[in-house]
Amino acid sequence: MKRTHWAAVAAVTVFGIVAGAAYGLTAPDGDQATAPALVTATTVHRSTTSTTEATTTTEATTTTEAPTTTTTAAARIEGLVRGAEGEEVAAVQRRLRELRFDPGPADGVYGVGTVYAVQAFQKLHGMEPTGEVTPAVEAALTNPDEPVAMVPDGGSDRVEIDLPRQLLFLYKGNDLRLISHISSGNNKRYCAQGGCGTAITPAGAHRFMWRYPGWRTSRLGKLYKPVYFTSSGIAVHGATSVPAYPASHGCVRIPMHIAEYFPDLVARGDAVYVLDGKTAVSPAPPLTTDVGPPPPDPPTTPDGELPADVEEPVTTPETPSPTITLPPSTMPEETTTTWPDGDEQQPGVLIVPRNRSAR
Repeated sequence: MKRTHWAAVAAVTVFGIVAGAAYGLTAPDGDQATAPALVTATTVHRSTTSTTEATTTTEATTTTEAPTTTTTAAARIEGLVRGAEGEEVAAVQRRLRELRFDPGPADGVYGVGTVYAVQAFQKLHGMEPTGEVTPAVEAALTNPDEPVAMVPDGGSDRVEIDLPRQLLFLYKGNDLRLISHISSGNNKRYCAQGGCGTAITPAGAHRFMWRYPGWRTSRLGKLYKPVYFTSSGIAVHGATSVPAYPASHGCVRIPMHIAEYFPDLVARGDAVYVLDGKTAVSPAPPLTTDVGPPPPDPPTTPDGELPADVEEPVTTPETPSPTITLPPSTMPEETTTTWPDGDEQQPGVLIVPRNRSAR
């Protein structure tokens, strides 16, 4: 197989970019797992002489060694998996950043962030999301597909969530800034703490509403820096497990290193389009100004079951501290809250609309 050139010339930073330059972002250090460095295959060239005997010997040697050289190179490419280290890994990371995926820092260490970014790249190109850089992935990195907006008239600042491909696309000023691997609702029936429901990520047009800084522990699991886009408690949030298939109770899981800065890229009122390949989606209606904090308890259906799309929302604190006044140019007001004793979540800030106080 003929090798592409972008990884080789990465040593002179033809495709090199600083960490985060593709988005104007920074992400924390990735997984520092280590593994033995990959060995680069080397082709040996031998000169021939003018004598008949020397020429015959040289031809025999070339015929014998050529398959060995080709096999070694292919094995090296296919072996570029989590735990690998070196300049070739760094070249892959830099190239992914150029294409608006986020593998974490381009440190030459094939950690979990790189796995997630490669999976997102594979899903965008219709490949099995193994998280490994195969020859097919390497070829696609050289000549990638350009993503096509699914809701081009949906607002200049928006998030598009593709459920069939399990991908998230973030646009700022109509420019695609980020493509992320996700895991959404698994569409299975579940029961938890006296309520039952079906784990569905609701298709349609939504808008971001509330957010929580840090870990949020709900009855259905832990959410890192969730940003909610339905009144029933569905959010985009970080998770320590983001498998290559739908696995959540309805929320949209994203990798932890992306969740660190994702809330800074979206504002209250930004449109969120969840596309399932079946439901027609129109531009999201404006967010009403009287939307307050989420309800203290998840709503229930007449038979006492949780709604199909529920993931427990942030509970409204009982005793909020005084409101902090922010400059007019900022987003909503922030209200510092104190959580009841025994709650595993960390105290934090509940984002509520301007001129509303936490209840």
